Amino acid sequence: MNPLTTSRTPPTVEQPAADRPLAGRSPAAAPGTGRSARRTAPPSGGRYARLPQLAGRGFLPIAFLARLPLAMITVGALTLATAVTGSYAAGGLAAGAVGIGSALGGPLMGHLADRAGQRAVLLASAVVHAVAVAVLLAAAYVPLAPGGPAVPALVGACLLVGATCPQVSPLARVRWRALTGGRREELDTALSYESTADELTFVLGPALVGLLASLVTPWAPFVLAGVLTLTMVALFAVHPTHLAVPAASREARRRAAVRSTARERVLVLLPVLGMVAMGTFFGAVQNALNAFGGVLGAHSAAGLLYAVLGISSAAAALSVAWWPQRFRPAARWVAGAAAMAALSPLLLLPGGLVPMLAVLLVVGVPVGPTMVTVYTIGGDVARPERLGTVMTLLASGVVLGTAVGATLAGVLAESAGHRGAFAVAAGAALAMTAISGAAALLVRRDRGPALDER
Repeated sequence: MNPLTTSRTPPTVEQPAADRPLAGRSPAAAPGTGRSARRTAPPSGGRYARLPQLAGRGFLPIAFLARLPLAMITVGALTLATAVTGSYAAGGLAAGAVGIGSALGGPLMGHLADRAGQRAVLLASAVVHAVAVAVLLAAAYVPLAPGGPAVPALVGACLLVGATCPQVSPLARVRWRALTGGRREELDTALSYESTADELTFVLGPALVGLLASLVTPWAPFVLAGVLTLTMVALFAVHPTHLAVPAASREARRRAAVRSTARERVLVLLPVLGMVAMGTFFGAVQNALNAFGGVLGAHSAAGLLYAVLGISSAAAALSVAWWPQRFRPAARWVAGAAAMAALSPLLLLPGGLVPMLAVLLVVGVPVGPTMVTVYTIGGDVARPERLGTVMTLLASGVVLGTAVGATLAGVLAESAGHRGAFAVAAGAALAMTAISGAAALLVRRDRGPALDER
């Protein structure tokens, strides 16, 4: 039995979800099934106009700004550590420590949110993260020994900053699953928006870091990130939508642990592995574009080129809201991953900036829809009592994969140039295709809680 086949009837258009009492209501506790709910069309307005009606008008800007700190801290750590130590190696270690910290701390935060509720966990993490940022700035600017800051202390502080950064994006997806009440069209729209918001913040975040670091000082981005965390994350934490996902009771968690099967664990593991492959693709493309820009004597163009991939991916992600419902998630994943595998070899061809821009626009098209689909499948196979844990595992998979991809691509870029680095991205897309195929086969073998029936 699929734990998410039951759903909660969503609030009406006349009374936004943010204005309704949601306490104690669980998406699995109300009448109606996902199958019948997804036939219900949005009551009024366009697909994306429906989102503020479900969550309240303030939710979208609050959640967008609240996720910016996570998009800023990795590049911010690289910039800060390089500036205060004069070492690119120290900058790389600092950025890597942020990524490792986020990959480790994210699932823990999701697990705690499942047990204690999102509000308490997000408020606590906002405060602890702000303290961690202060510790990092102290490690960078308060010398403990002559000759500048100690690199181990700096890297340790970066690890703490990454581990404590609030996981707004995955926890927002948890809220959308409850607010849409299992209606597939509305859920696809919400998750498409979330992927687009993620892409835009990961374009805007590094741009803000570069602007503040160059025009003000390398510590300025962390001050902005700390302020956003204490204000916007706190507002996200207390927004009434958190009541749609109350903490799971001890009895519910105990029953979920007893009922959990090996097949269910594999069905959760496959989307996580898919996100690791996606992150590997991202990290490899980033490093390959750095090498490509170096060949052309235009290192500064790498960020612009990568932003083109992100914008293309974000625009395509928005289209998922209009995909036909008969095109089920398992099939979407296979199709999206296969398209990534087919298109990524094009990255090996360009010899100039303009052709590379065109290729990146094309290659980015299947990326956004594939990410939307993997998040959809991850939520479909997760039990409600563990939804926060699974969503943060998926997000952490991207972070971990990005570190793996950047490392592998960097090694190959040294020996085989930018084409060797792009080959890592192509390999990651092939791995994603294999993982999606394994998920589809597992679904066909046992149609009980099948992904493609969601």
